[in-house]
Amino acid sequence: MAVYEYKVVPAPERGRKGKGVKGPRERFANALQTVMNELGAEGWEYLRADTLPCEERSGLTGSTTTYQNMLVFRRVLSTYVTKSVAKPKALPAPEAAKAAETALSRAPDKAVPSIIPERGSDATDQAAAAAAAAALTAYRESTSGGAPKLGPATGRTQKPD
Repeated sequence: MAVYEYKVVPAPERGRKGKGVKGPRERFANALQTVMNELGAEGWEYLRADTLPCEERSGLTGSTTTYQNMLVFRRVLSTYVTKSVAKPKALPAPEAAKAAETALSRAPDKAVPSIIPERGSDATDQAAAAAAAAALTAYRESTSGGAPKLGPATGRTQKPD
């Protein structure tokens, strides 16, 4: 991402004489061209022209609003380089399975306490799984009667019957 500095200069109000330049329109274009080329040589890039209000004094206590034409230029101050974070690559399936088998097959180190509870018998695991499945089925059956049926999102609303 680049950081810019800006320079605002008043637009020329009168034309500038030049070789082969005749008429007020050409003189004004020559004055504008000269300002833009001078700033361009210093590294400034033309951005836009703005007409902005300016309050000026008129008389002893009064003020009037005039409008000033301004030219806006910018140039790069510095460039920030954003670091792209590399996404981690997933292991291919055979290598991941092999790594998991290797990790499970190693004998646990008795010096370091395990945070994973030891597994019980297969009968206990099967009974717990059956109880969880029965509870889930009972929950689904108890809530399905009163819940509305949802279909695919179409962006249209349907009126209730």
